[in-house]
Amino acid sequence: MEVKKITEEQLKTINTQQNKLTSLLTRVGVIEVEKRNLTDYIKKASEDIEQTKKELEEEYGSVNIDLTTGEISPIEKCKDCE
Repeated sequence: MEVKKITEEQLKTINTQQNKLTSLLTRVGVIEVEKRNLTDYIKKASEDIEQTKKELEEEYGSVNIDLTTGEISPIEKCKDCE
């Protein structure tokens, strides 16, 4: 009994397409890991900022801080909010 086969060109096309898909899926996996790592770094940076805010508030009270000059000023209450 004769074994039927696809043409060499068809086989090459299928293998090329499959390799491309595998490569793309691998890249997506790597990107997802990088995304997770970046998300963790963002969380850590936010936690660090909150800790610094807490320390500054303990030392100076509730104030506004000019991030360019470092000057502090009292927080003005909204007159219409009361």
